[in-house]
This record gives sequence, structure tokens and C-alpha cells, in this order.
Amino acid sequence: MNQILRSEGAKGVFINNRWQPSRSGRTIPMIAPADGQAFAAIAAGNEEDIDLAVAAARAALETGAWGRLTATERGRLLLRLSRLVDDHAEELAQLEARDTGKPMKQARADVVAVSRYFEYYGGAADKVHGDTIPFLEGFLVNTLYEPLGVTAHIIPWNYPGQMFGRTVAPALAMGNATVIKPAEEACLVPLRLAELAAEAGFPEGAINVVPGLGEEAGAALANHRGIDFISFTGSPEVGTLVQIAAAKNHIGCTLELGGKSPQIVFGDADLAAAVQSVAAAVVQNAGQTCSAGSRVLVERRIWDRFMADLKRRFEQIHAGTPEMDLDLGPVISAGQRSRIGAMLERAEASGARILAQGQIATNSPAEGFYVRPTLYHEVDPVSELAQKEVFGPILAAMPFDSEEEAIRLANGTDYGLVAGVWSGDGSRAIRVARKVRAGQLFVNGYGAGGGIELPFGGMKKSGHGREKGFEALYEFGALKTLIVKHG
Repeated sequence: MNQILRSEGAKGVFINNRWQPSRSGRTIPMIAPADGQAFAAIAAGNEEDIDLAVAAARAALETGAWGRLTATERGRLLLRLSRLVDDHAEELAQLEARDTGKPMKQARADVVAVSRYFEYYGGAADKVHGDTIPFLEGFLVNTLYEPLGVTAHIIPWNYPGQMFGRTVAPALAMGNATVIKPAEEACLVPLRLAELAAEAGFPEGAINVVPGLGEEAGAALANHRGIDFISFTGSPEVGTLVQIAAAKNHIGCTLELGGKSPQIVFGDADLAAAVQSVAAAVVQNAGQTCSAGSRVLVERRIWDRFMADLKRRFEQIHAGTPEMDLDLGPVISAGQRSRIGAMLERAEASGARILAQGQIATNSPAEGFYVRPTLYHEVDPVSELAQKEVFGPILAAMPFDSEEEAIRLANGTDYGLVAGVWSGDGSRAIRVARKVRAGQLFVNGYGAGGGIELPFGGMKKSGHGREKGFEALYEFGALKTLIVKHG
């Protein structure tokens, strides 16, 4: 399908702008979620590979060309990489779809977002300014931002391309050297992007990618004493281990740990628009999205009407292979499908009721990892289905009687990543939005098509720190205060 699938590079680690054999000598098969078949292999990177990658990144900063570049020069490299992503857009989209199973239209949109990340942070690289601080007579005080050093990026399998751009681009813009551990389930786009970065002219050691198992390469990277910051997106359980590792080395970390995001629908909302958005927000990427709108809270006076409309919409949803380009594809793996199935069995045994289900296209491969989109109604707010992240195309609906109850239900989980409020009353919409504990909140809409410019991150157990937008640059920068006594 692509150079990276045909070359020996697919079986190595990418350090200092070139492929090297993994010190482990082992490989991991890549399984296509759409048909369950192995179609490529990647290196099973290990601790030795991580040591080499971190050393390469450190050398790039301290003695190599990367550490000598100006902010403007770094920005130009990022812009050049953005253009190369555009040039290879269809190739990257094909890789993303094969790797993850998502429809081609979603894979193509992801590649557009990847390009935009490098374009945005390329333009921002030389615009992070310090301040002059009034102080005592005879002193000049300035602040300036410097790179943190070597940054570690442990990225997930649901949006491998986007997550590479989202975390690596701002780190590079600030002058850090990077080591990336992509998810073993889907990592071909990050590996190809590393090749394109070398083609764009990034100096050796600025971008190093070590694929491998999370418990081997991922753990080695998170615990490495030579890194200065960790960016992690994944489960709360693994996030805890990452934060412990960061604490042991006294370094910072950004954690994005998922959500149980609610959409609150009041009776005066544009119900037709809300129905379409609510359905789309939970089947996007087969529900494997940290910001998926996996709960819908509906004012009781419109409950019957809204749920009837939502039922009809769910019954029109279809899953299939990437080439079919339907509403959603399969979930990432057989294990993920089994985990979702077990959770739904427990929910139904506890009394959860199915109101509607979507369809799996009849010509979808039987060996693929497909999950029928499912709408549950009148879900108990304290049940597992209402509290835990399913990470699949599963929507839990529950009614509310008052604004206060809606806010209480919205805030009634451990998560706080994204939320939506639907209302024709602007004052109420803003009032409710201010009271819902979430890092990003939409009014009369949900989702921002990538939202590269918009700061993103969680509250509560959804994590901490901010990605996207200009704010992400500060996460990857160290503020230094310079005090000059001039007499």
C-alpha cells in the first residue's frame, strides 16, 4: 500500500532520521480492524531502543543542529512538514483507515487536521514572547521561554495521525527534541510522518519514534531519567502510572484521560439539530473518542418526542469497512470489542433497556471488529453504563426535570472533559455552561472539526494540562526570569 509497508523500515525504530533495527529483534503484527487480518509488522521496541532515542534527542539539543535553530527556522520546518502532509494526504489517509478501520472520509479529515497542526504551530513558533517586569531602581527584569528539553509523547491508537500533530508540533515549535511511542495497535501514520519530517529537513534527533508494546517501550519511556516532560493520552489507569513515573523524576506531564461527556438538551432547543449532533457525537470514530458525547440528558417535557426522533436516527446509522465510507467503522481490536460486549451484558443484566440500534453492513467481513451502535434509554445515573467510559458507539440517555438536576447529572461522574448545552435561551445556556465542570463546552453544537486553535483538556479525572491552541506552547516551555542589575 505504501513505502512504509514495503520497506524494512516498517520493522525498525526511527532514530536520528533513519531506520534502525530494534534491539529486541521482535516484531508485532498489525491487524486490520475491518477484516481481522494481519497486513504489516512493526518493531517491538524495548528499553535499549528508548535509551538510544533519548540520547539522540539530547544530543540534538545540546550539540546538534536542532538546538541551534532560531524559533523562526523551527517554524519554517514545521510549515514545510505541513506542506508535505498535504502532498501525501491520500497516502496518509489510506494508512490511517487501514490501521484504525475508520471510514475514508474521517481518515481524510484527520490528515487535514494533521497538516493544520503543523501549519498552526509553524506560524506560532516565533510568537511566544516574554515580558518586561517593573522592579527596583537599577534593575532590568525580563522573562523568556525556553524549551523544556527532551519531551516524551505516548500517543493512543484512536487518532494516531492527529495525536502526533497535536502533541509533537507544539513541542517542536518550542524547541524541544521529541521521543514518540505510538500505540502498537495503530502506528503507521506516526512512523510515516517521522519519515516526512526528515524529508522536510528536520535535523537528526529532533523527532525519534520507537514503536512497541506499552508495557515495554511505553513504560521505559515514561520512566526514563533522561526526559524532561511527558505528554500522555490514554486510560486513567495508565495515566496514574505515567504520573507516578513523572513524579519520581520530578518532571511535569500533560494527561488527557478520557471522558463521559454529556449533552444537555432543553425543551426550547432546536431539536432537529440536536438529534443529528447527539447521534454523530457518539458514533464518530466508532465512539472511540475521548470527547465522545456518550450521555444525553433530555428535559422530561420533550423526552418522548426527542427520544422517538433519536431512535429513528440511530436506526439509520450503518457501520462498515473504510471503503464503504459509512457512518462508522469497526472498533480497534477483538479485545476492545469483547470489553464493550462484556460491559453491555452487565448493563442489560442490571436493567438497562435498548431503545434502538444501528446496523452493520451485510457485506462487512465477518472477521472484522464491528459493534452495533446502540441507544439505551432511561439509564440509571449511578450505573456503570452512565459512569464509565465505554469507548464504543454506545449512548446512554436519561431525563431531567429542572436546570439544577441537569447540572447535577452532568457533573455526576468522575470525568470532566467536554460537554454540550442545547437551548434557545441564551442566558440559560451560558449559565448552565458556566456550572458544568468540563474543560471544553459547546452551546448549540458539539465538536469543532479538530479545533486546532481551541485549548483542550480535562477537569477531575479527565486529566490536567492543556493541548491545542496557543496554550499548548506554554505546556512545552520553561519560563525563565532574567534579572539584570545595571546600577
